[in-house]
Amino acid sequence: MAAPHRVVVLALDGVPLFELGIPSRVFGEVCAPEGAALYEVTVCSVDGGPVRCDQGFDLAVGYGPEALEAADTVIIPPTHRLGALETGGPLPEPLAAALARVRPDARLVSMCTGSYVLAAAGLLDDRVATTHWMRAEEFRRAFPRVRVNEDVLFVDNGDVLTAAGIAAGVDLCLYLLRRDHGTAVANRAARRCVVSPWRDGGQAQFIERPVPEPVTASTAPTRVWLLERLAEPTSLEEMAAHARMSVRTFTRRFRDEVGVTPSRWLTAQRLECARDLLENSDLGIDLVAHRAGFGTANSLRQQMRAALGIAPHAYRRNFRGAA
Repeated sequence: MAAPHRVVVLALDGVPLFELGIPSRVFGEVCAPEGAALYEVTVCSVDGGPVRCDQGFDLAVGYGPEALEAADTVIIPPTHRLGALETGGPLPEPLAAALARVRPDARLVSMCTGSYVLAAAGLLDDRVATTHWMRAEEFRRAFPRVRVNEDVLFVDNGDVLTAAGIAAGVDLCLYLLRRDHGTAVANRAARRCVVSPWRDGGQAQFIERPVPEPVTASTAPTRVWLLERLAEPTSLEEMAAHARMSVRTFTRRFRDEVGVTPSRWLTAQRLECARDLLENSDLGIDLVAHRAGFGTANSLRQQMRAALGIAPHAYRRNFRGAA
């Protein structure tokens, strides 16, 4: 019987409890069909001592940096005490010494501002990475060699993966389960955590493969153009023509940049528009459907039930209440 995959979480001072607990929740109870644990999750600190969480109290983690030597995957949750890292400063010596214990073949994962640690260690140089969208511009200034993409939930560079803020850590851990053991195992873990095994749409897109090299032409102007005319029907051929690309090139480049097909992205944007109108306007459902680009109330109803499991009237009632 194979030994469990060893996941070691490196907790730093200022760590939020939610993100610190994600690996244990997602990986901790994953078992093979015969009942054997597939993962072993350990939490350690830089010096083996307690860690001060961002809620203001200390956590006894039980392990020191020596735990990193046996890790198959090292996960660095965020910290709200970045210190010199916030402006691109070097790793503090104790942290650098701890990371030096990690095996060369280990997988490295950051959540949210944990990306600052990987960047300061030089592990993200000339690679695409993500972090919390509110930190994206600061992160670019601090680490100009990192190609930051704040529009995705996470980025997979094979041996180094970075997740965006907060709940994106759950998405990345579920993705790792899929990568390691397939969709069925990841779906069971997602159901146990009562979360979706797959999120897409808006600015939350998955990248399921190593990110391609940047290209000169971009689909970004066409995405802006589409957002300005959501109410109008737009074919894939019209999108490609606006981007001055062939349909094949446009579709491939769109997926490379956003992570989903143009039609899925456009549907997600229209759903976001419909949700905003339902929450913040008194427009009738027919007019909401028209302005969001779904054409009819029946089409909007079908899309909302498929994506959200709720009809437009019920959605408005839930989010606006008696008002």
